[in-house]
Amino acid sequence: MTFVVGLTGGIGSGKSAAADEFARLGASIVDTDAIAHELTGKQGAALSEIRKHFGAEAIGPDGAMDRRRMREAAFADPAARKKLEGLLHPMIRQESARRIAAATGPYVVYVVPLLVESGNPRRTVNRVLVVDAPEEVQLERVKTRSALPADQVRSIIAAQAKRSDRLAAADDVIDNGGTMDALRKQVAGLHRKYLQFSSP
Repeated sequence: MTFVVGLTGGIGSGKSAAADEFARLGASIVDTDAIAHELTGKQGAALSEIRKHFGAEAIGPDGAMDRRRMREAAFADPAARKKLEGLLHPMIRQESARRIAAATGPYVVYVVPLLVESGNPRRTVNRVLVVDAPEEVQLERVKTRSALPADQVRSIIAAQAKRSDRLAAADDVIDNGGTMDALRKQVAGLHRKYLQFSSP
């Protein structure tokens, strides 16, 4: 049975940087955001359903889902968000399970931004790892990488699990309020621990 670490954290906390570091050390990575991008990208498996439920305007000129338009619709209308999640989440879960089963690394890091929000993270993972950063650090990182206005980033943070709830659900925590070097050291320590947990 594959040992699975569920890696989660708020927007801009540094989940991707941590996952990249685990990958460098040999762990298999299954990233639900990457899967969602594939499903909603050009010729993605979810496009026909998205078009059916949200209309042709949900698809951009490049043939992929218009992410900006759908993000705005989802935050403006909770019913639209629920509909989109109801459509995508089962497809993401199915593809994630397939990739976890096919993983060849000593353990799997399963990157799920909304793992704590899902209600029962233990259903799919052996351990919950939270990448944590202060809100002002999250804000700065997201503004730098995506040019989203600060109030939109704050509303995304507000829609996610409270930082305290996420930390309460954690078995392990990476403090990513500091440097890349500090992140690497913490990942290296956890990697050694997970190798012990995953060895027969």
